[in-house]
Amino acid sequence: MTGVLYGVGLGPGAPDLITLRAARLIDGAAVIAYPTLAGAKSFARAIAADLIVPGVQEIVMDVPMSVDRAPAQAAYDTGAAAIAAALDTGQNVVCLCEGDPFFYGSFMYLFARLSGRYRVEVVPGVTSVTACAARAGMPLAARNERLTVLPGPLPEDELRTRIDDAESVVIMKVGRHMPKIRAVIDALGLTAQAVYVERATLADEIVLPLAEAPEKAPYFSMILLTKGADPWL
Repeated sequence: MTGVLYGVGLGPGAPDLITLRAARLIDGAAVIAYPTLAGAKSFARAIAADLIVPGVQEIVMDVPMSVDRAPAQAAYDTGAAAIAAALDTGQNVVCLCEGDPFFYGSFMYLFARLSGRYRVEVVPGVTSVTACAARAGMPLAARNERLTVLPGPLPEDELRTRIDDAESVVIMKVGRHMPKIRAVIDALGLTAQAVYVERATLADEIVLPLAEAPEKAPYFSMILLTKGADPWL
């Protein structure tokens, strides 16, 4: 009998935001898998470090930083093959995922490769979106309002059109796109209604009005924007 692959959401970074189900699976795992980015230490593993028992087998998927998708896809091919080998021996594998596995999560690439052959269970986690809203004290949507989630790398014209048409906006993956995003929001006259959140729930967290935000932003940063003074009232 083959093992089960668990895609486990870890939340945005604070270890005490890991769900009870995720903690139980990690604590009982004999095999864990997780991505690293270009050889750096794994943020996912760092979140769950206190739950990982000594002697566990670790499958590390080193994902290159590249605009070209091919190198990253090759890394997931290699990782999926290693996970499959463990599953074929009857061992369960717990894959550690920052945030939620199915919300901009890299686990979806493993799911696509392995779910047709193995039993896969996904354990949801606290998303970066809801964590940033909580830390900013900023309700995102109420009643029939639409919440629009946009990736920062979108072209400037598309960002402007989508923000202009939205009621409540979350812009993820800000990073090096910060100047472009700020310029678009400013041109729409919405800067005063936008909040910048960096490394939500971590010790070095920053929450500021967008107008006071730093010029440079890390990958783990987000902009929240709602139209109207108190749209949830």
